[in-house]
Amino acid sequence: MTERAGGEGGSLTRYLLLVAAVLGAFLAVFVLAEAFSLPLLDDPTRWLPGSGPLAAAAVVGLLVVDVVLPVPASLVMITSGVLFGAVVGAGLSLLGGVGSAVAGYGLGRFGGPALLRRVCSDAERARADHLVRHWGLLAIAATRPVPLLAETAAVVAGASCLGLLRTTAAAAAGAVPGAVLYAVAGSLSAGTPGAVTAPSGLLVFAAALTIATGLWLLGRRTQ
Repeated sequence: MTERAGGEGGSLTRYLLLVAAVLGAFLAVFVLAEAFSLPLLDDPTRWLPGSGPLAAAAVVGLLVVDVVLPVPASLVMITSGVLFGAVVGAGLSLLGGVGSAVAGYGLGRFGGPALLRRVCSDAERARADHLVRHWGLLAIAATRPVPLLAETAAVVAGASCLGLLRTTAAAAAGAVPGAVLYAVAGSLSAGTPGAVTAPSGLLVFAAALTIATGLWLLGRRTQ
């Protein structure tokens, strides 16, 4: 009994260390980017070229690279609503958010399983995989609106047993509320000078986070 408990604890400890390492890496990148004050990352909305195909591609691209760079995603999604309206803007934001999750999954898939094989026994990996299968999809969906945690969850999913299709579906489910709310806020503020601001983004972020929390609580009750 003690040996089994130790194995379960060891698997949890190693997975928590993996999560902490990934989160620490993302945080380090964020600190470095903030230290250098890169204009493109401070306010990328100023660099969007109008409202044509290039701007649409820029919105999606900025949200995808948010997996490794501290892009102010909320401002990008609000601007997407300003430039393209609620429906198209939400679609572009959703595409970029899911693309970011897929990119994070790919990062985790590249080298993640080999790392786990080196630091965990077969029994420990089986126990940890069981926990990831049980809670992983819910964690991916619920953390999509949360910076750093969203990227971390996607990378851990890639390093574990979760499949790409299931991860993508969970990421899409979690990204929909934020994409819609930000796009609607942007479309409603279109034509209003100074409407695309950090405070307006924070208000919508609070709403998206509330929905994500409700999604997490609902998911826990149905597990």
